[in-house]
Amino acid sequence: MLNSYLDSVLGLYERTDAIIITDCKGFIEYSIMFSNEVNNLKSAHVTGMHILENYPSLTEETSSIMRVLKNGQEILDERQMVTNYRGEQLYLVNSTFPIKVNGEIIGAIEASVYGDKTLLERMPDRSLQRKRPRKRLYTLDDIITKSPKMLDIKEKIRRVAVNPSSVLIVGETGTGKELVAQSIHSHSNRSDGPFLSQNCAAIPSTLLESILFGTTRGSYTQAEDRPGLFELANHGTLFLDELNSMDIALQSKILKALEDKEIRRLGAAASTPVDVRVISAVNEDPFTCIAEGRLREDLYYRLGVVQLRLPPLRERPEDIPLLTEHFIRRLNQKMHHQIIGVSTMVMDLFAHYGWPGNIRELQNVMESCFNTAESETVTIRDLPEFLFRRRLEKQPRFDSGRTLPQQMADFEKQLIGQAISETRNLMDAARLLGISRQSLQYKLQKYQF
Repeated sequence: MLNSYLDSVLGLYERTDAIIITDCKGFIEYSIMFSNEVNNLKSAHVTGMHILENYPSLTEETSSIMRVLKNGQEILDERQMVTNYRGEQLYLVNSTFPIKVNGEIIGAIEASVYGDKTLLERMPDRSLQRKRPRKRLYTLDDIITKSPKMLDIKEKIRRVAVNPSSVLIVGETGTGKELVAQSIHSHSNRSDGPFLSQNCAAIPSTLLESILFGTTRGSYTQAEDRPGLFELANHGTLFLDELNSMDIALQSKILKALEDKEIRRLGAAASTPVDVRVISAVNEDPFTCIAEGRLREDLYYRLGVVQLRLPPLRERPEDIPLLTEHFIRRLNQKMHHQIIGVSTMVMDLFAHYGWPGNIRELQNVMESCFNTAESETVTIRDLPEFLFRRRLEKQPRFDSGRTLPQQMADFEKQLIGQAISETRNLMDAARLLGISRQSLQYKLQKYQF
């Protein structure tokens, strides 16, 4: 795994004099120093040392590695003057990145350029040049799961990524389709090329056509010579989300572009060859879309060479605690809170809730809780009201075909749900219902709240 991180960092820079990799606590696991004289690797003899032991002039606040380990944010081109454990004074320009697995920070990697004080002042503009500024894309490590279904998806992504075939991702809204698309690109042979995405439902079809294929000056009022996403994604990946929302006539033009491997800008006389891998996604069953005339069958077969069906969150309940912890860590960093977790009652409610908005809904619920939480643990009182309203809406109606005990149990369950929704507190809910707290806890377990 270290080699993949080394390759990524070395690929970013024209010149790197040293690389250090640490574990999550700052102990150096790997260190190399590039010798300009013999073009070889020399051991820096610091493996096993803590980064603050290697550079005693630094503190947890001034060390770029320690800051990255703490907040998970990359640091680019930071100039530092340090003294190492041998008493040598060094002038450095450091770029430091967190190493993450399943969303957890497991270490950091730092690329450094050495120089004297004068060279250091010039270095950000000359010696440490990034080949291209680039937004970080998701990788397989960002897919947080222990669900057998999602682990199978991750393994399929690993195999699919290295092949050139088109991929169709099928999944409900909020299941992480773009995360999967970016992961495919990140692990593909096109990872050095661009990754561009377009939501096909976000804009009108006439505008979408010009965005995808580009325009020529004079093709319509105020039109300029402008490349479309197919051209901009050349030698890379284009992700078309919510393909089932695209106008059926535009779908035929997409099909032709894929088959001919060339596009024609609006108003242009000549075509332009393109080399693009297309990953697409639909948020409904594709065969339903085909039957209703919203998805061309021939385009479906062209884009669906490989299909990945993402399970909704309700089908991967073992991931709910993992994702909850992940969002707590992220939100603590973003909002400068110190929430340590959610109460048992909240986690029980999460486990039995249907999550129609999937992972995106869970993320939004957690952010809502961070805005209302009064303690370091999220409680029922902190949850947004719609969570209870949706739960009550799904309570079964009275049915003449059901026995009296069954219908009374349904009614009791409904009353308990209303009491919890109104009070957001076990003791207050029990008082409102006229029962003891212990009785309420028993009934909550009985009815799987």
